[in-house]
Amino acid sequence: MTFSEIGLNNNILKAITDLGFETPTPIQQEAIPFVLAEETDLIALAQTGTGKTAAFGLPIIQKINDSRNQTQSIILCPTRELCLQITKDLETYSKYMKKLKVTAVYGGANIQTQIRALNSGSQIVVGTPGRVIDLINRKKLKLKDVEFVVLDEADEMLNMGFKDDLDTILAETPEEKQTLLFSATMPKEVMRITKNYMFSPKTIEVARRNEGATDVEHHYYMVNARDRYNALRRICDVNPDIYGIVFCRTRRETKEVSEKLMQDGYNADAIHGELSQQQRDHVMGRFRKKTLQILVATDVAARGIDINELTHVINYNLPDDNEIYIHRSGRTGRAGNKGISIIISHSREKRKLQSIEKMLKRELILKKVPGGDEICAIQLIKLIDKIVKTDVSPQIEKHLPIIEEKLSHLDKEDLVKHFVSAEFNRFLSFYKNAPDLNITASKGRDSVRERGRGKDSGKNRRGHSDEGFTRFFINLGKTHKCEPQNLIGLVNEYTRNRNLQIGKIDILQGFSFFEVESSAEKDVLEGFSDSQWNGYKLTVEISKPKKDSGKRREKSTRSDKRRTGFSGNKRSERIDSKSSGGRKSFKSRFKENNSSAGSRGKKR
Repeated sequence: MTFSEIGLNNNILKAITDLGFETPTPIQQEAIPFVLAEETDLIALAQTGTGKTAAFGLPIIQKINDSRNQTQSIILCPTRELCLQITKDLETYSKYMKKLKVTAVYGGANIQTQIRALNSGSQIVVGTPGRVIDLINRKKLKLKDVEFVVLDEADEMLNMGFKDDLDTILAETPEEKQTLLFSATMPKEVMRITKNYMFSPKTIEVARRNEGATDVEHHYYMVNARDRYNALRRICDVNPDIYGIVFCRTRRETKEVSEKLMQDGYNADAIHGELSQQQRDHVMGRFRKKTLQILVATDVAARGIDINELTHVINYNLPDDNEIYIHRSGRTGRAGNKGISIIISHSREKRKLQSIEKMLKRELILKKVPGGDEICAIQLIKLIDKIVKTDVSPQIEKHLPIIEEKLSHLDKEDLVKHFVSAEFNRFLSFYKNAPDLNITASKGRDSVRERGRGKDSGKNRRGHSDEGFTRFFINLGKTHKCEPQNLIGLVNEYTRNRNLQIGKIDILQGFSFFEVESSAEKDVLEGFSDSQWNGYKLTVEISKPKKDSGKRREKSTRSDKRRTGFSGNKRSERIDSKSSGGRKSFKSRFKENNSSAGSRGKKR
């Protein structure tokens, strides 16, 4: 079926032909003829990227009476980005209908400009709920003549707390109208709207709404929660041509992850609620032009992002609703392209992964977080390819004699080594002694709990915790540019054991503390007896608890979870952050860290 066969007029056909549209998508094949021919309400369930805007936009444009200036259609959507995207699309579809006017109304922009646009007459208004209500209250937006109401991304509007706003807006519209509801998921609140404001609606469901895109592979990596950010870095490093979105659960996490990525030299940025509209537009402009490789966002902020070339979607944290995962993954693998959806998970989420597999009716593929050697090999080839493809400036020619003189003592092999090292030494240094971040079932949460019940459990021996760990002091800290992954790598190297259970790590200014399972106490002391890091001689010894009255602080059983790093807690934030420990004074942290071995808490 082609667009010319589904009843669209010549002006619209001409506009979509200019765009290169030939064959309608499945949702368009079903929705467009229905809206053109019927006056019945419609529920359309389809994922992002399936052509929903054209599915409701094309038939509405055709049915609008452009000789009347009154607002005949109101289209509600959750975010400014989506509002602007829909408006732009509708203006493109109607470009040969000179009298038809589409106006976008949304927060964060000058309301007077929007009022002037409404006063001049606008047949179609696209808006976010908050701004629409503001304009209704000011009596600048009148909906008494509305014939078509569209609720786009209805599930997300309700997730964002717009339930009462939608009720208010829909109450302003006439009883006789056609309501079109488009949603990726159908939670209870969306069902409530369909019952209260829709009459005998027809339901169109493209494939199954819980089914993932066929051109997307679903991978997951199993790591400790404390290693989540380091795993993200390695995934980005092993995919140097990545062009994707990293999804976080909260605005704060989005900000933290994006700032870490930028500080660590990645071509990344974020969109979140604290940005002004101008800042959001600037970030999105860079991302669309691919001058940004990685965009960090929440589900809400990512609404309205319509890009077909994304290579990866990375779930830094899984959403509460499995359908949201399907929605996220559908942002890649579009328009005939292949895509990869990645989950950075930990053992506590095994049931969640199984339920996603059940919903997808496909297997999630377990991948190993790449090691330093693998990443360096891939990045090195990327560097060489970049050098080979670099255009040589004609101005280099006049400098060749002095360059050749400076390099005359080097043969070809040495020259290549020096040249590559100048660009690559920092990368090699970072991944030297890089620890294995992967965890298996035997290293999971249950086995970690069992460790705490061993023969050393509850004993307050010198430097020992209640869960079979020994706390060590090392004369290496932030002033030496030491990060947790470096410290873990050193323990692996000098004990020659990559399977040691490593507990809490605190990186301070001039020194650090780290915990290792008590059974390896001797291995650590002997291994570090003649050790160094970047030419700096290391000293490692068992940390002695501060002498006090012997009283211990009692903690809830949550301390077990805090130790394992299986939740987004203070410990996992410390181990991932370059500024670990910066929230407390040096004196209080020194006291806390030297006494924490004896303050694990008594078992209840």
